[in-house]
Amino acid sequence: MARKNPFENVMSEGPAETTRNVLDYAMRGASKSILSSIGEMADRADRLLEGETVVDLDPELIEVSFIRDRLEDDNAEFDELLNAIRDRGQDSPILVRPHPKTSGRYMVVFGHRRLRVAKALGRKIRAVVKEVSDVDHVVAQGQENSARSNLSFLEKAMFANEIARRHFDNDYAVVMSALSLDKATLSKMLSVASLPPAIINAMGAAKGIGRDRWYELKTLLEKPAKLDAAVEFVQSQAFSQLATGERFNVLVGNIKAAGRPEKQRSLHTSKWSSDDKQVVADAKSDGRTFTLALKAKDAIGFGEFLSESLADLYSAYRNRKVDHGE
Repeated sequence: MARKNPFENVMSEGPAETTRNVLDYAMRGASKSILSSIGEMADRADRLLEGETVVDLDPELIEVSFIRDRLEDDNAEFDELLNAIRDRGQDSPILVRPHPKTSGRYMVVFGHRRLRVAKALGRKIRAVVKEVSDVDHVVAQGQENSARSNLSFLEKAMFANEIARRHFDNDYAVVMSALSLDKATLSKMLSVASLPPAIINAMGAAKGIGRDRWYELKTLLEKPAKLDAAVEFVQSQAFSQLATGERFNVLVGNIKAAGRPEKQRSLHTSKWSSDDKQVVADAKSDGRTFTLALKAKDAIGFGEFLSESLADLYSAYRNRKVDHGE
């Protein structure tokens, strides 16, 4: 028997059903991967729009989704999309819902970048208008973005956390359906999303940094002292000047270096005094540095004499090494 379509509420022509279909679907399938492939997710998103009436809307009447799914915009991808729509027109409509609080306005379910392009070009936006519940909204938004958008692990984690924070009935099931996650991955996502906002915001989207590396960072910061030091570090001017693609690696390297104890070097000490006891010298060496401290009555005068004689003393030292074949 085929699995129930999680978008059935959105696609139905009749009154919206309860959220039970979405939640039951998520609980049955999420642990084995909700959808069999990214292609299937894209197909499901496409079918949301099949057979629906496409209208032209003023983009100024449309507000963004009530849940954010991107931490930063990729300017290169946006420019590419803008050029394509300017040259060929808008190939596929976006999905909007009547605004749940403001009459005469709409809210994007998916298609935020196409909406931005329409505003930039001063054009109307081709859209399908559907009555959509909040749960169906986040499921559709999450699955369409997973199918088409290059969202990073951190962006997905923050999206998942935002859904869970809103306390939908059985919100874990909603998140698993929206992002096609199993419970173990969702648990790690929510753990990463609990990092202090200062660290999250400093990282940007962190493209290319996957689940395991984020979880490593979360584990490294379990000690309060390390967490406080990391927050201070990411707020420094030097860190803010790094390219966003470098920041994660630099932060992890800084944390690991701070936790690495300095290598202890063996310390050798010796003492010398003149026959008349007018000068006492304490010598210390750790293998890399040599320190000579002079004390007693003639310490200053003898020290000045040593300083003035350093060139001759070093020359004598070099000659002795040659004589001994060193």
